Amino acid sequence: MAGLVRAIRVLPRATRNVDARDKPGHDDLSRTIPVRLKLRDIAFFERPVQFARPFRFGAITINATPQLFVRAEIEVEGRGVAVGASAELLVPKWFDKRPELSPAQTVDGLRRSLEIARGLYLARTGFLTAFDLHASCIGAQVATCAKKNIPPLAAAYGPAEIDKAILDALLRAAETSFFDGMAGNIAGIDARLSPDLVGLDITTFLSGRVPLERVAIRHTVGLDDAVEGERGVADARENSGARYFKLKLSGDPAADAARLSRIGKELATLGHDYKVTLDANEQYADLAALQALMDRLDHDAALRPIATRLLYVEQPMPRDITRQSPLGALAAHGFIIDEADDSYDAFPAARALGYCGISSKSCKGLYKSIINATRAAKWSANGERFFVTGEDLTCQAGLAVQQDLALGAFLGVTHAERNGHHYVDGFGDTPLAEAQAFAAADPDLYADTGQGIRLSIHDGDLLTGSLHATGFATSVHPDWSALLPLEQPRSLQEHLT
Repeated sequence: MAGLVRAIRVLPRATRNVDARDKPGHDDLSRTIPVRLKLRDIAFFERPVQFARPFRFGAITINATPQLFVRAEIEVEGRGVAVGASAELLVPKWFDKRPELSPAQTVDGLRRSLEIARGLYLARTGFLTAFDLHASCIGAQVATCAKKNIPPLAAAYGPAEIDKAILDALLRAAETSFFDGMAGNIAGIDARLSPDLVGLDITTFLSGRVPLERVAIRHTVGLDDAVEGERGVADARENSGARYFKLKLSGDPAADAARLSRIGKELATLGHDYKVTLDANEQYADLAALQALMDRLDHDAALRPIATRLLYVEQPMPRDITRQSPLGALAAHGFIIDEADDSYDAFPAARALGYCGISSKSCKGLYKSIINATRAAKWSANGERFFVTGEDLTCQAGLAVQQDLALGAFLGVTHAERNGHHYVDGFGDTPLAEAQAFAAADPDLYADTGQGIRLSIHDGDLLTGSLHATGFATSVHPDWSALLPLEQPRSLQEHLT
């Protein structure tokens, strides 16, 4: 046990030489922006995650899937070596929904994305900023993945996870927090991947961030979740006192309207105000089907508890159909893209089609989230309404939820979907000592309920105070010795046999 505790202890600051810069009155590394680094190693691990209940969205039901862990070692110019980490679920049938592929094949696509990205990143041997490294690899990543039959959204997964681990290491070397480091643009983010912006747009946006102290949870209601009664949407033990609800849609206007009517009746009994969002996960076939649903929301009195509190509708149609389908008059209802957000130019393209928002997800890339939030702020300055939302598909307790929550709090996302605590039993199969280490370091985020350590929700909100730790929103790393190496992706032939 002692060895396990040492493996997951709160990490010390990066090793470095002490000189005049370390003395009082001298600028520290976090003020020397941007900071250059050299990548020394990237390692991938995974851990099985068993769900406490089925999670059905779109055409898939998940009962279990692996969680990825990334360990990155960097050398910071003139400052020595630091190690960073990130984590995310390997979710089947979301990044790649092609019907001819099995769930296992789509997870293997994510593993291939990681391996391709690792090779590209490690091939950059000189000192670069963190964003230099990302920007110099993302084009080749997408092109190489395309040759391997991996679509752009899945292609972005590998760089997204590596970038988070590198940033964690960089912030540790700088002895600064995510919030302070990003406000000073420690990663060196610029406009080279977003020609609709200029560098000043980005630095002005970053320097003006005041991170939120609280972020409200948005409670997910999956397609297999109970509506009425115990464990239904109005059960406070189930929804954790949420004031925001994310309701999954099936793509059938009549069936969705009937279910939304039932949900609205339950939500009306909460005794406090609430807001809702709708998420179709690409299940509406076309604009005609989407129009049929919106007509019901506009005119059916039974849907008024939903319609009058609806904030936006998320990714209603398949990503390819989305790009060919201007919303026209439908745009007045408020739509955002999520799965269609597979490139740096996706948000401007969606804006031209009538979409007013885009989701931020760490698994799609934190730099893209920052660029899109910069765009939303710039576009909204003229009185129009554009925004970034917080959506959660892949964030489990520990590294993943903390890093994604910090990103949202930094961007000013006031409420975010948080389904990891809902569909997985706390820390799941994480070793107890590791879960206890996270709980000790982040007492405002976790609590021991007597049945295990779980996310601690305060009047429907998550608190962000402990996320100001040195590093990317965590002072704790996982017990690397308790993790399995990332499974090697199987070939298509192996899947078929």
